[in-house]
Amino acid sequence: MKIDFNKSTDGLIPAIIQDATTKNVLMLGYMNQEAFDKTKETKKVTFFSRSKQRLWTKGEESGNFLNLVSAKNDCDNDTLLISVNPAGPTCHTCSDTCWNEENTSNFGFISELEETIAERRKAKDSNSSYVASLFEKGINKIAQKVGEEAIETVIEAKDDNDELFLYESADLLFHYLILLQAKGFTLKDIEAELMKRKK
Repeated sequence: MKIDFNKSTDGLIPAIIQDATTKNVLMLGYMNQEAFDKTKETKKVTFFSRSKQRLWTKGEESGNFLNLVSAKNDCDNDTLLISVNPAGPTCHTCSDTCWNEENTSNFGFISELEETIAERRKAKDSNSSYVASLFEKGINKIAQKVGEEAIETVIEAKDDNDELFLYESADLLFHYLILLQAKGFTLKDIEAELMKRKK
């Protein structure tokens, strides 16, 4: 891997720290050649501290180390993307990230959909919300709907109409997300279960 530490007058380049699992950006630090070499050697992310004017291994005082998974440089060879497994909060304020954000998995629009389902579940008038009406009917009705959508998805999978297959697949996922919440779970719980099975 070629890294150009000479592009800056002080020999420092930005190092973006990203959680290897959630893909969230945790912090930004700076590395010189010595800090990068020590990071590779110890497998614990080490920066050059501009305030302390020395090498600084993240977690050397708190124990919240950033355990190295991988490192790659950008197209100009002057910025690093460091993938890590964090051992505790990353920020000195005890926040998960230096942007005061929770470091949890996000599934994009699917996570938004989960939030929408949770909000609709609280609707006082179930006549105005299909989701609320399903929750009002109880777990048996919700589970039944998942079963119906699963059968319809399987039927469309055996045919050649991809549009209908995707339509039924979306219905199945939507109702499955409702079932998860009815049981007190979210996709993050499913992710955790699948990660336990990883070999």
